[in-house]
Amino acid sequence: MLQRTLTWAAVVVGILAVLFTGPRVQAQGEPPVTVSVESDRTGVRPGDQFVIAVIFDHAPGWHVHTNDPKIPPSWGGFLAIPTEIAVGETPGVVIGAVQWPKVATIPVDLAGTGVPTPYGVFEGSAVAFVPVTVKPDATGKITINLNVSYQACNDRTCMIPESESRLIEQPILGENERSVASVRPDLFKEFDRAAFAAAPGTPSPVASTLTFNEFGLNLKINTAGFGFGVLLLLALLGGFVLNLTPCVLPVIPIKMMGLASHAGNRAKTLWLGIVMSMGVIAFWLTIGTLMVSVSSFKAINQLFQLPVFTFGVGAFILVMAVGMLGLFSIRLPQFVYAVDPRADSVSGSLVFGVMTAVLSTPCTAPFMATAAAWATKQPTSITMIVFGAIGLGMALPYLVLAAFPRLVSRVPRSGPISDLVKQVIGVLMIAVAVFFIGTGLDPLMRQPIDPPVRWFWWVIFALVLMAMTWLIRGAVRHAAASMLRTLAILAAVVFVAGTFFVVLRVTDRGPIRWIGYTPDRFEEARKGNRVIVMDFTAEWCLNCKTLENTVLHRDEIVKLLNSPGVAPFRVDLSGKNEPGQKALSDLGWVGIPLLAISGPGLSEPIKYDWYTPEMVMGAIEQAEGKPVAISPGSPPAR
Repeated sequence: MLQRTLTWAAVVVGILAVLFTGPRVQAQGEPPVTVSVESDRTGVRPGDQFVIAVIFDHAPGWHVHTNDPKIPPSWGGFLAIPTEIAVGETPGVVIGAVQWPKVATIPVDLAGTGVPTPYGVFEGSAVAFVPVTVKPDATGKITINLNVSYQACNDRTCMIPESESRLIEQPILGENERSVASVRPDLFKEFDRAAFAAAPGTPSPVASTLTFNEFGLNLKINTAGFGFGVLLLLALLGGFVLNLTPCVLPVIPIKMMGLASHAGNRAKTLWLGIVMSMGVIAFWLTIGTLMVSVSSFKAINQLFQLPVFTFGVGAFILVMAVGMLGLFSIRLPQFVYAVDPRADSVSGSLVFGVMTAVLSTPCTAPFMATAAAWATKQPTSITMIVFGAIGLGMALPYLVLAAFPRLVSRVPRSGPISDLVKQVIGVLMIAVAVFFIGTGLDPLMRQPIDPPVRWFWWVIFALVLMAMTWLIRGAVRHAAASMLRTLAILAAVVFVAGTFFVVLRVTDRGPIRWIGYTPDRFEEARKGNRVIVMDFTAEWCLNCKTLENTVLHRDEIVKLLNSPGVAPFRVDLSGKNEPGQKALSDLGWVGIPLLAISGPGLSEPIKYDWYTPEMVMGAIEQAEGKPVAISPGSPPAR
């Protein structure tokens, strides 16, 4: 009751302050906020892109609320009027998303506690940018009406909300007329031209600033010119690292043995390696094509939301496993023989390359996710170049092995040891097939907010145990050297123990009291001014499970996530989860894993696709609104 009384008293005092102080400020001829607009050019041609700067000049000591005010919990029912820019319907142009100014953090003691609270505002000379694309059929003159609304405040009071209209006129230039650039070029230097991508159906130039976090380092690349080359190198590196993920690593020995069988014929080895690499690259170019041609396809993980895809991949790998086990002597449909991984034909190598790339999709690699997410918002040519670079990076090891066959010349080509390795890998591939089929069944057997189905992991463990038992038996029978037998037995025991530990952890529900994500539950937590931690995950996402078990299940993190002021949401994208996919899209993201942390102390969510316990704890502390030495407008992540 006392808190409610104080809140209403604050509102009354605010109204009285407006009545008595507002007119006095205006009477002195010094409005707290002056709004002006300016274009980066005078005159445009059809198809041009130009930018409108909306300039908020604040008098000393004054500020306006941001476009998305984050109210600290201690302020009770304080109502902040967001700053808004509305553009009237204008023939001949397409308006992109507004690029807002950087948020400034100021200390405000609105609750009268004597302890100022950090609060994000726009102050000083703050500039918002409105990107405009002229349609190809535009003629005459373009007149754009902008309605700007805001509420000016100082450290004592807030003015009555204002709404002002501003006009920008742009003539359509003739063939011999020239456009003149703005006399204030520095005004537009902060504009990120990637904002043009927000205008549907219009091209977006390459130039943009990409900010991201990898391994705890905050990185920034200007993707224009030389920076675009750096981004392609990151895409190449990300594709290469995909080969080291647990999704792809098990199949590499298969190809090494295939190449080794032709190590004496350098030309054939090189050709088969090139064909396999073409299969890898073709898959990633297909993904890029889907990104730019199918409006509803915006992320690689969407493939795994289709049971027909996961079942198909599982069945395909099962056929490959049959070939590895040498069971093609059984009469099977003719098409099966084309994907025999032991038949080093052109078609077999091509299909094997595609399959290798498909296997990589449950595992994203550092840098690869960053490059892919950026590429999906670029013109078609740029998207295809970036996805081609990812494919080339992944194919690079196979090209090197094919170009230098001596690197695999010592791999067993035939005999009992070679057969043993193929049989063991064949059983392990059946385990991989069970993984895909199980993850396809999981979303069909439950709702996204229900606990996942994980019994198939124990089937995987049983197959691993079978494979390693077969390895020990074969090593004892066929290995001539005692050292080789010992190493094989030791490796098998370690592999079984490691798999048991992984399966035990994966099937455990864990110590975190996760909330199944729904928009209503999210809104309830937001209105309660709780810190919101959203873990975007899926049953097929092995990287997600690794991060969850190694970071989020740490005692100190569990304690934070289970505390009353924090709402930990699990956004399960294992199957078709439209609300969850929309939440991911609203964050400007396209793939998983993703950990998004928001709260009253942040103007924008902090997003990580790789993180440490220290990074998570620091982000939660900022989201709580505790005084920190960093602006919430510039989180230490992308």
